[in-house]
Amino acid sequence: MSRARQPPLVTGISPNEGISWTKVTIRGENLGTGPTDLIGLTICGHNCLLTAEWMSASKIVCRVGQAKNDKGDIIVTTKSGGKGTSTVSFKLLKPEKIGILDQSAVWVDEMNYYDMRTDRNKGISPLSLRPANPLGIEIDKGRFPQKDLEALFPGMSADFTSENFSAAWYLIENHSTTSFDQLKTAVVNLKKQANKKNEGSLAHVKGGLSTFFEAQDALSAIHQKLEADGTEKVEGSMTQKLENVLNRASNTADTLFQEVLGRKDKADSTRNALNVLQRFKFLFNLPLNIERNIQKGDYDVVINDYEKAKSLFGKTEVQVFKKYYAEVETRIEALRELLLDKLLETPSTLHDQKRYIRYLSDLHASGDPAWQCIGAQHQWILQLMHNCKESYVKEQKGKNIFFPMLDLDSEVRPSPIGHLSQTASLKRGSSFQPGRDDAWRYKAPQQVVFVEKLTKLVVSQLPNFWKLWISYVNGSLFSETEKSGQMERSKKNARQRQNDFKKMIQEVMHSLVKLIRGALLPFSLREGESRQYGGWEMKSELSGQWLTHVIQTVRLSSESLTALEIPNDMLQIIQDLILDLRVRCVIVTLQHTAEDIKRLAEKEDWVVDNEGLTSLPSQFEQCIIHSLQSLKTVLDCKPGEASVFQQQKTQEDVCQLSIGIMQVFIDCLEQLSTKPDGDIDTAHLSVDVSSPDLFGSIHEDSTLSSEQRLLIALSNCRYLERHTFLNVAEHFEKHGFQGVEKITQVSMESLKELDQRLFEMYIEFKADPIVGSLEPGIYAGYFDWKDCLVPAGVRNYLKEALVNIIAVHAEVFTISKDLVPRVMSRVVEAVSEELSRLMQCVSSFSKNGALQARLEISALRDTVAIFLTPESDSSFKQALEALPQLSSGTDKKLLEELLNKFKSSMHLQLTCFQASSSPMMKT
Repeated sequence: MSRARQPPLVTGISPNEGISWTKVTIRGENLGTGPTDLIGLTICGHNCLLTAEWMSASKIVCRVGQAKNDKGDIIVTTKSGGKGTSTVSFKLLKPEKIGILDQSAVWVDEMNYYDMRTDRNKGISPLSLRPANPLGIEIDKGRFPQKDLEALFPGMSADFTSENFSAAWYLIENHSTTSFDQLKTAVVNLKKQANKKNEGSLAHVKGGLSTFFEAQDALSAIHQKLEADGTEKVEGSMTQKLENVLNRASNTADTLFQEVLGRKDKADSTRNALNVLQRFKFLFNLPLNIERNIQKGDYDVVINDYEKAKSLFGKTEVQVFKKYYAEVETRIEALRELLLDKLLETPSTLHDQKRYIRYLSDLHASGDPAWQCIGAQHQWILQLMHNCKESYVKEQKGKNIFFPMLDLDSEVRPSPIGHLSQTASLKRGSSFQPGRDDAWRYKAPQQVVFVEKLTKLVVSQLPNFWKLWISYVNGSLFSETEKSGQMERSKKNARQRQNDFKKMIQEVMHSLVKLIRGALLPFSLREGESRQYGGWEMKSELSGQWLTHVIQTVRLSSESLTALEIPNDMLQIIQDLILDLRVRCVIVTLQHTAEDIKRLAEKEDWVVDNEGLTSLPSQFEQCIIHSLQSLKTVLDCKPGEASVFQQQKTQEDVCQLSIGIMQVFIDCLEQLSTKPDGDIDTAHLSVDVSSPDLFGSIHEDSTLSSEQRLLIALSNCRYLERHTFLNVAEHFEKHGFQGVEKITQVSMESLKELDQRLFEMYIEFKADPIVGSLEPGIYAGYFDWKDCLVPAGVRNYLKEALVNIIAVHAEVFTISKDLVPRVMSRVVEAVSEELSRLMQCVSSFSKNGALQARLEISALRDTVAIFLTPESDSSFKQALEALPQLSSGTDKKLLEELLNKFKSSMHLQLTCFQASSSPMMKT
């Protein structure tokens, strides 16, 4: 779970003081995740958000606005972190007044300056103003706070052109550290400046003194002539001389003021030109400003200036304006091309794409930039997908190793690959022995890593692609000023291009599905598609666990795409892929399960518990359960998914594989029970000490005979039939398998066939030697039923046969008590059948021979009475019927005495045949 972000913290600002509109750089921590996350920025209490430019989570650039406070904090507010704090402050300085002769980075409007102290309304030349440094000595700005000076001189000013000028304030502010000698020099400079001003009015007279003297001489001469000659005589001459004087005065005046008047005309012309430039400087400076703002990325400023220039000079007839406006149009066209290149550049964020589309719309770019961007993004996504495949295929062919798992901590969503766990240790009744190291969980096959990367790529890129289309449809790509007209055109274009966009989405979905099929299900691709979407080296098929992980990955991707409200018909192809992957996972898992069960024969330790069972049946059941549990997430249907078993072919395939698994285990049992003695590892052989009877233990020499293996296999078969196979069938039904009845029926029939074969083999091993010893024992020592002595007791051959039967009983009882009735009944049947045959083959009996035969048959029948079956009982009856009947009571009495004597002498050996030892079981 992601934790909440810390509030913003400002730790530095550069510069830390300045006038209004000073550009500052703010540095700190947690200053937002992007431009949209920044919702507030104040400096000295003034909102500076409009000029803020978010650079990174630790840097913001803005301009200081008109603030009321001269010093204050810098507060940043973001959506993710809220209102922040500041460890630094900014000092706002008051702007200094700029004189007419001072250098300045901005143009100062020309205007009439007035001397407010003398209250004169007549405009004076700017050149007549006092210099910026009236004292003529070096200015040394003091460190006195502005507030303190304002409080000390209320209503006054340090500006010497102001009517409220305060000399003391001026001296404190500019010469607080100046020495007294320098101040005396400043007084001298002031006096010199005053004298120069007084002398300035006499300068014009000094230049024309000769003219005045000549005029004076001419007037004196005229006066003398008038007195000497009279007025009439000198009238013509005086007129001529006056004209000469006036001409000379005019020439002198022209010569005297020509330079001044020329300078005045030039100044007027320059002033008029400057006024024009000042009035229309916006247009004249616009090409350069456009270039500068483009380099800085301030496209909004360029667009606003262009709109303003277009409205003012778009239809002008003035040639100068036309020339500059044409230059503006040239720069704007270059900007359109630049923005279009940036729009089609990949990769780019959705925010940048919308921004560039809006810019191009505001600049009235030709064509449809939004649709061009959609097409470029579509091709880029397809190219990314194929490049991803090619890179992984080359890596696989170059290295052919397992690749490390993806870094899951960087994922937006959790990956199911972290949930794969190794199979637990399978001991008796639990699970498999661990075959691999724990590190295998952190490595994955190449195809799995590829699918993880491919789906992550699509899920990260397709949402922005889809959102761009939605914005294109609803017209949110355009600014408010252009929205009404653009929305109508956008909706019209969207309706016309809806099918084209649908084909784009379908092409992306088809590429995604076919690339995954090429990596995991290459047989499902068409012949012509294998080269484009395949190319993987398939040395071995993925295990069911990795396929389960892939299914989970594709499911998560499908859920992410569904959340975008993409129509289901466009995503149906992904559902089809998931179904095929689920079916393949079930098939592969069952195939691997069959292979694991085949290897169970290697794990058989032949350790028998008190029920005559080894760990094999439990291992088999646990193997099936583990396999089905690993398929649980695969078999469960997510919303919109179909059942794995909906297709008839899948049902049949799964049914056959399930039957195959059962048959493999049955074959495993048969292989173990019939393996030659030399192939059995008996070094770890043992018997459960809880067994109630260890008589005749077969493990004293740590060897295991083939007959003992048959008994153990029979015991296991009996348990499988009554418990294990039924439990497995329940698990199949629980997980939705179809045809469970058929699986159970076929498996049971095969198991019973194996059980019968093994049983017949064991009976053959044990009964044949006993049956074969009867006839030689009967006729040992040339015994003849026609000529024999009076019976003295049961002969040794029958005792030997009983001892062999007792040995069989002990062997079976040691392995499994439940098998004793079944085995003993068949042995007794074989012995009784042979005995009946032998009796029927005798041509005639003497009296003693008949008595001897009846004694031995009765002794055997009474001894094994608990294991008699209808077949064996019938055989005993047939044997007795073949004998002559006892005629005298003496013979009957002798027969009874001999029987009692036999039972008494072999009481200990015959204990195993007592009724309390084992219940009767018919087979």
